[in-house]
Amino acid sequence: MVHPQPEMYWGNVNPVGPRSVYDEAKRFGEALTAAYRDAKGVDAGIVRIFNTYGPRMRVHDGRAVPTFIRQALAGDALTVAGDGEQTRSLCYVDDLVRGVLAFADGAHAGPVNLGGTEELGVLRIAEDVIATVGSASSIDYIARPVDDPQIRRPDTTLARDLLGWRPMVPWRVGLERTIAWWRTREPVEPR
Repeated sequence: MVHPQPEMYWGNVNPVGPRSVYDEAKRFGEALTAAYRDAKGVDAGIVRIFNTYGPRMRVHDGRAVPTFIRQALAGDALTVAGDGEQTRSLCYVDDLVRGVLAFADGAHAGPVNLGGTEELGVLRIAEDVIATVGSASSIDYIARPVDDPQIRRPDTTLARDLLGWRPMVPWRVGLERTIAWWRTREPVEPR
């Protein structure tokens, strides 16, 4: 409902929808952290993580990047939900770790958004994976999940101003690193 999403945006969550466990668990984690910090004086803070990718992702975790890489390496069609025009802002894992460490080193309790600032369509992500893998995979369009976000990009102004943080690894460079790591693993078998 708000784009890009700043820290003060509370979200628009369907508490009984198919994504409710994921969405509400994140909100519960923030509420629990804030409650312990305020009631018990625990030194804790809140970082909001947006669409991180990189080596060591689980093959079947359901997220777009590992799913597309697994499919492309196996020569399978990449399954793009809907028309693929929905967007994601991807952040390479090294950038995320740098941001979390900078946050942990500071005094701000958060929340602070950490994520990519370049917004990419899911179809483009799939096409980039095919090209980087060098796969002959095609693209199959499947039904889009209910409550799948249409646009996703964090406002990272606070992270930049407060922590001096910004993502440094461009999407295609991070993708190349991720695929190179996956190629060192066991062959990817369809599930």
